[in-house]
Amino acid sequence: MNVITFASRKGGVGKSTLTAHIAAFAHLSGHRCSLIDADPQGSLTLWHSMRANADLPLHSAARGIDRLIANAHVEGAQWIFIDTAPTTWVVVQEAIRVATMVVIPVRPGFFDLAAVQDTVKIARERNKPYAVVINAAPVKREQKEAPAVALSRAEFDRLSIPVWSGQISQRTALLGSLAAGASAAELQGDPACRIEIAGLWSAIERSVAAINDAYAASAGVRGKAA
Repeated sequence: MNVITFASRKGGVGKSTLTAHIAAFAHLSGHRCSLIDADPQGSLTLWHSMRANADLPLHSAARGIDRLIANAHVEGAQWIFIDTAPTTWVVVQEAIRVATMVVIPVRPGFFDLAAVQDTVKIARERNKPYAVVINAAPVKREQKEAPAVALSRAEFDRLSIPVWSGQISQRTALLGSLAAGASAAELQGDPACRIEIAGLWSAIERSVAAINDAYAASAGVRGKAA
């Protein structure tokens, strides 16, 4: 079972938006998925309440995350996606602790870049793989990134912080589908939204596969040493 935690101390970077879109895309791709809303604001819960069916289960983290993870495992979930609050509260640290991978959304800009480092610090302290995703970015023109995005990438490179090579652009259809209780993969609309979400999901799948392979290899080495 794989746990993807979306975390950032900065508010308004799109944690709930990406959690919803990625979870829905994974679900439509045939995976057994579950959602955990660990943000008291409840944006993910609101979106989930407007969905036409209940085939993508959601749980509140109000009573703790460990029990929810254990139950999801028993129920056969393959992927769990956790949305978190823009803080470093204990529940956020728990969500990072149980993660297979931490996804850190960030908008291109100085204030978001500074806030990212707090989340990176927690992930590193817990030895959790992580990557930054540039979200709500200006749409590419002639396949070229906006200067703000390029500057953000340069700063992450300077700080040795891994960042996804793609971007999620600021598009009306991305938010509009959520308002309808759906996702970019479920509504006919701007195909560019679906392409970008599909690209991010593919990157997450590849990263998690590599993480699991590395863990299995490490466990094998420890087993031989014993």
